[in-house]
Amino acid sequence: MLQIKELEEKAKQIRRLIIQMIACAGSGHPGGSLSATDLITALYFAVLRHNPKDPNWPERDRFHLSKGHCCPLLYAVLVEFGYFNVEKLKTLRQLGSILQGHPDRRLPGIEAASGSLGQGLSVGLGMSLAGKIDKKDYRVYVLMGDGEIQEGNIWEAAMAGAHYKCDNLCAILDYNQFQIDGRISEIMGLEPLAAKWKAFGWHVLEINGHDMKEILSSYAEAKTIKEKPTIIIAHTIKGKGVSFMENVCDFHGRAPTKEEAEKALKELE
Repeated sequence: MLQIKELEEKAKQIRRLIIQMIACAGSGHPGGSLSATDLITALYFAVLRHNPKDPNWPERDRFHLSKGHCCPLLYAVLVEFGYFNVEKLKTLRQLGSILQGHPDRRLPGIEAASGSLGQGLSVGLGMSLAGKIDKKDYRVYVLMGDGEIQEGNIWEAAMAGAHYKCDNLCAILDYNQFQIDGRISEIMGLEPLAAKWKAFGWHVLEINGHDMKEILSSYAEAKTIKEKPTIIIAHTIKGKGVSFMENVCDFHGRAPTKEEAEKALKELE
């Protein structure tokens, strides 16, 4: 398992890969990929039980990227483990590529296709219930976006997760305060967010989503919770790590130009 400083360096490398592949494609979603990088780097490199040589290993933990448009983050992490060849990153969003604009199960390491926002927690809930029925000890992690949880399906899954006492289920919320049309607070405010999840019967943790120590501690605590699911509300910065992308809504779904990519990569050295 990587230590905190190593995880921070690994996250920086993941951010570089995100910028490179989106710039090469000329299309993609850098803002939300960068905001969730620390969360998913810590998950894969220090917490998640998985096997790149056997992606369908029955005992593996499951991770589902509910906000599928941020797949450059997941692709960058998977390639670091050798799930596929690094050269394929250059084919992001190209016709016929296995690296589509949203995750596809043709790619090793993808549990389920995603992209229709609001459905991912239900997918994770199904995996969680299957594990309980099969008496497996794997855990299920679902990364959601904050704009996404404005969807009603999320709250149906939240209610069911508590009802069925899915303590093997951990939701991770990338709370970066922006969605495609602007600020969350201006479009459909979510607060009091922690109180809502508590009212639905979940164990709630609120953390700085860029502090590796807090991230690791929250994952560890989630494992100890019994008879209820956990949500980690991670306060993050849209476009984290690249100064001119941070908290800029335009970079929710706009690829950097060649010049912008070079500037971003310089900042990430």
